[in-house]
Amino acid sequence: MSALITRYQRVAREPRYSLTFALPLLAIYEVLAFSLSGHEIAGVRNGADVLLKSLFLSLGGRAGLITFTSLLVGAGAWIVWRDGQGAAPLDYRVFALMAAESVLYALAFGVVTSTLTGLLLPWLAIIGGTPVQSAASLSLPTQLMISLGAGIYEELLFRVLLVSGLAWLARGLFRWNRTSAWVFAVLAGALIFSIFHYIGPYGDNFRLTSFTFRAVAGVLFSGLYVMRGFGITAWTHAMYDVFLAVSG
Repeated sequence: MSALITRYQRVAREPRYSLTFALPLLAIYEVLAFSLSGHEIAGVRNGADVLLKSLFLSLGGRAGLITFTSLLVGAGAWIVWRDGQGAAPLDYRVFALMAAESVLYALAFGVVTSTLTGLLLPWLAIIGGTPVQSAASLSLPTQLMISLGAGIYEELLFRVLLVSGLAWLARGLFRWNRTSAWVFAVLAGALIFSIFHYIGPYGDNFRLTSFTFRAVAGVLFSGLYVMRGFGITAWTHAMYDVFLAVSG
């Protein structure tokens, strides 16, 4: 049994499993975003999505968005293909376990993050709840769409690009060891991740409780990304936000 668990923990982080697992999340989000915005290019979308696509949108409008999506999917498909060279066929039971793992993390995430935030801010009674404002002014379908977008695009931007990039910078420029580089990247990325939620027309009003909560969440998501890979982290983030939207 221990050998099976060890194998699962290893293969679930491999790109061919991790990226394939994240693909349905990308597809569902894009379909929902297009359906809700209709023919409008600039509808309500997740902020990280808008940030990543802004250059392509400014250069080519809808054609630029198609180019971005094509490059994103194409790059992911190439990484999956390269990772699968000479490897055993995909075991679809692994995806079922990854889904169960993501749901489990998502269910526990709010309590863990609130508890840690309460330890950092002991004079505030937030344990058991969440100090983060909900997008109650938006319809439930729009909230669900934004939640799914947070899973795919915020994790792509803040974990894959930002945290990995900071770790690479720390190792290459400052010559830090692997552990120090990842600790720096996780902490710095978490602060940037939290600040991001107060920027733009749909940004929240700044509060110390929500800022701290999101910074703690950033640390946890980054740690999960380092330990379990992109796919599980993206689905955990998406499902947590979905649970929050539905319960709110």
